Amino acid sequence: MQVKSFLELKRRKLFYGLIAIVTVCLVVGSFLGKEQGKPAAANIPLVRTKIVGSADKAAAYTYAGEVRGRYESQLAFQVGGKISNRFVDEGMAVQAGDVLMSIDPKDVQEVINNNAAQLAAAQAQQKLAESNLARYKQLYAQDAISKAELDYYQNAYEVAGAASRQATAQYEQGSNQLGYTRLVVEQAGVVAHIGAETGQVVSAGEMVLTLVYDGEREIEIHVPENRLPEVKEAPECEVLFWALPGVSVEGRVREIAPMANALTRTYKVRISLVNPPPAVSLGMTASVMMKNGEHSVVNTIPLTALYQTEHQPCVWVVKDNVVTLRVVEVGLQDNDLVQILSGLQAGEVIVTAGVHKLQEKQQIKVIGSN
Repeated sequence: MQVKSFLELKRRKLFYGLIAIVTVCLVVGSFLGKEQGKPAAANIPLVRTKIVGSADKAAAYTYAGEVRGRYESQLAFQVGGKISNRFVDEGMAVQAGDVLMSIDPKDVQEVINNNAAQLAAAQAQQKLAESNLARYKQLYAQDAISKAELDYYQNAYEVAGAASRQATAQYEQGSNQLGYTRLVVEQAGVVAHIGAETGQVVSAGEMVLTLVYDGEREIEIHVPENRLPEVKEAPECEVLFWALPGVSVEGRVREIAPMANALTRTYKVRISLVNPPPAVSLGMTASVMMKNGEHSVVNTIPLTALYQTEHQPCVWVVKDNVVTLRVVEVGLQDNDLVQILSGLQAGEVIVTAGVHKLQEKQQIKVIGSN
């Protein structure tokens, strides 16, 4: 009887154990089924978006510049020597015929004195040769000498004449050198820069002074190579002056340097001023605002909005919280912005952050917009 009770108790424990296992399996299965049946809301990516602005406004870029003269000359002495006097200062206006600097003329004067002595000796030799020729012509007429002797004195006279002419040319050249010791301005202008001081020894052709001639005034700016196409195509520009509040002058691009500066890697650009006011002076600081024509740039978007495929750049366009990949044509890059030439319209919404975790026709959730 006891054995039977023990077996029945054991069967009951086994039965209840199986029931517990089945219950646990059902609970776990139900939980997993609920998790699988949930919508994929937890997998919706979070992105930032931006509304594309209007494309009808012309883009403008501003460059710092300086008022310069259109015609400038770097002046130098035609002879070398020590500068003895400087008669002008930077910014001084000068007139044609004014003496700007002078070189000590002592050495040049000694050269002139030497040339004068050589000229006198050559002229004396020529006079002697002329007298000898006259006498020997009389002797030849009297058959006292041969024709060969007369030819000798004729040749000596011609040699003396050539030596006299040579000495005369050297003397005149020396006289010109004396005039070159004074740096004289040929046209009215303004002294922009002085490159040498009194007591300094300079060589012939070494720049000692920069002169800006009276006349047209221009603005000189320096443009990076990525902006050069815009400057070339800009129809006009607006020039403002820091020292002249409220003064705005129209400008036009006149000249673009063919090569970039070796150090700054920028291109020098000259802007002609159209009817500048008299108050515009050399050296003034100016701001040049380049204006591109209408529709020259479609849009500017953050660089982070671009999604590069294998062959071309794209952007994710958002409509009803669903993204679509669209191919765009990009232009110039400016820091963290890039120009979009085609592919986008004003008012469209694009993704600017989180572009690399999206898929075509995927639903997204916006956490911020610009």
